[in-house]
Amino acid sequence: MALPGDNGWRMRTFFFTISVILAATPTILCAQVRGKFPEEFTCCNMVQADWADGDSFLIRTGTGEQLTIRLYGVDCIETALSDDNDARRLRAQRRHFGISESGGLPQPEASMTLAMKYGKLATEETAKALAQPFTVYTSFADARGDAKFPRIYAFVTTADGKDLGELLVSKGLARAFGICRETPDGQHEDAYREKLRDLELVACRKASGIWAETDCDKLPSERQLERTEDAELGVARGPKKAPPNPKFDLNTAARDELMSIPG
Repeated sequence: MALPGDNGWRMRTFFFTISVILAATPTILCAQVRGKFPEEFTCCNMVQADWADGDSFLIRTGTGEQLTIRLYGVDCIETALSDDNDARRLRAQRRHFGISESGGLPQPEASMTLAMKYGKLATEETAKALAQPFTVYTSFADARGDAKFPRIYAFVTTADGKDLGELLVSKGLARAFGICRETPDGQHEDAYREKLRDLELVACRKASGIWAETDCDKLPSERQLERTEDAELGVARGPKKAPPNPKFDLNTAARDELMSIPG
């Protein structure tokens, strides 16, 4: 019989202690960090969803919660058209990348097919980039979208420390477009937006991704046409009403209150 002073007893105690620490490690490492703005979710995994695309997808956090994420600051090309809004968005995306006349007019089908091909490539790139556990930062701001799949805006950092939005823009699989906010590392939203635009310029110069299909001679006129139509729609809608100021403290607000804030 081993006594407390025996080496055998010490070794069993040592291995028991190590096993307890190892068993507790996932709980320690995979957690939701409360009290931060935005909140941080570590050890996240992507969840397969038929509707997912490059900038909107379903995740499971390290604590088991499922969230539908919409990336800040970037816009991947549509992969399917379900209504007129999707069609208009795809047209705007084609004009942004200077491919709306690819295949010739008046037959836009070729341009649409080409654009959606790169939308699917963006979806594949996101799945590849998030194959390993990643980190999500969100303030639970409502990202609108399909009513069946409520979305929240978020930043995503891959397992190797890359910002997913920046990665997609760099590869020519997304445009620098959309809602921005201060980044998790304290970078001002304007600085982040300009960084994305710079990455977009580099991707265009390298003919990365969809930029390889761009007709640079027609790019200015295509974008001008989109701006003109946007301005006309703005006049038709009338002046925007200023959103009401939140009636709560952002640092202590509940999740539902945070999700009610646009952007």
